Amino acid sequence: MRVFDLIPMQYRPMAVGLLVAMLLGGVIAATWTVQDWRYGLQLEQQARVHSDTLTEIALASAALQRTEQDKRLALEQRLQSSDQAHYGQLTHAKNLQARLRDRLATADLRLSVLLDATDPVSGCAVPATTATGGVVHGPTRAQLDPAHAQRIIGITDAGDQGLIALAACQAYAKEVSTPK
Repeated sequence: MRVFDLIPMQYRPMAVGLLVAMLLGGVIAATWTVQDWRYGLQLEQQARVHSDTLTEIALASAALQRTEQDKRLALEQRLQSSDQAHYGQLTHAKNLQARLRDRLATADLRLSVLLDATDPVSGCAVPATTATGGVVHGPTRAQLDPAHAQRIIGITDAGDQGLIALAACQAYAKEVSTPK
């Protein structure tokens, strides 16, 4: 005796339909399970690839950042050594100017200027030649007043400082604008 024979005749089409629906449901459920496994594996693989890509990007970014930091550090070191060199030049020039000013103040040194004795416009009554008893050989010179000499030294000191500062600015601009 079969199970199908136990079902009354009027319910057999419904039983067959129910059986077919259950088989179809099982097949669909099995298909969905297999699909779920496949898509799950694909999603897992995509997530792994995405994670690997993000890691590579982060490593490349960190390497680039280290490179840029190294460049910046090298530039800062070059600028610092350049600043030290220019500071040394400025200090040396100031020391020379101070010694020159001191020598002028103590009359150890006198500034003089060359005179053009042949210029009739100057109205200078200085003779064109030196006296026979003089020890100065060469063109005619006139000594400057010590106060005027001090002012001239002050002007040249400011000019020297300006030139040194200009050289420092130019070196800085060149160093910063030159790609390394």
